[in-house]
Amino acid sequence: MSEAGRSDDTEGAWPAILTWRAHDVPRMESVRVQLSGNRIKAYGRIVAAATPSHPAFSASYDLVTDEAGATKRLSLTVTLAERERQLSIARDEENMWLVQQHTGETKRAAYDGALDVDVIFSPFFNALPIRRTGLYQRTESVTCPVVYVRLPELSVDPAVISYSSAPDGIKLHSPVAETTITVDDEGFILDYPGLAARI
Repeated sequence: MSEAGRSDDTEGAWPAILTWRAHDVPRMESVRVQLSGNRIKAYGRIVAAATPSHPAFSASYDLVTDEAGATKRLSLTVTLAERERQLSIARDEENMWLVQQHTGETKRAAYDGALDVDVIFSPFFNALPIRRTGLYQRTESVTCPVVYVRLPELSVDPAVISYSSAPDGIKLHSPVAETTITVDDEGFILDYPGLAARI
């Protein structure tokens, strides 16, 4: 397909760049996604202007999953006006997570058996459990423990997100939202009410 003929429809057009704009605040996310079966390699950035709930920041990330779509490693860099911080998260063969903070502090934990990482403000990361479980292709409910990263502070905690297929999309219940999201044919988010929509 020629570049001129390529549209926002990502089907068959990988690698692709997916971009979301927040509904009600000045924030965007753009990510380059490469697919190989269920394996995902992604490099993205979230750019956010200051709001009452957080200062202006940008966050860049580099993610790699395994063949099943479970997160293998995630590197995050958050830039604020006064500083830049980095975070590295990796899952080993025993399904233990190694979290290395900018301070050099390293923590090894199971995070309740999590196979996915979720990053607040990011519609992209919700696609990881949706694609890994195949939820976008069948009617089912799944509950996924995740390694939950808050921005811009880069705190890391265990959390649980539940997804349930519905006629109008996928119902999502997370630490910060209860809503119904819509996804494309590949399981990537089109609209996450209250967070962002794909443009």
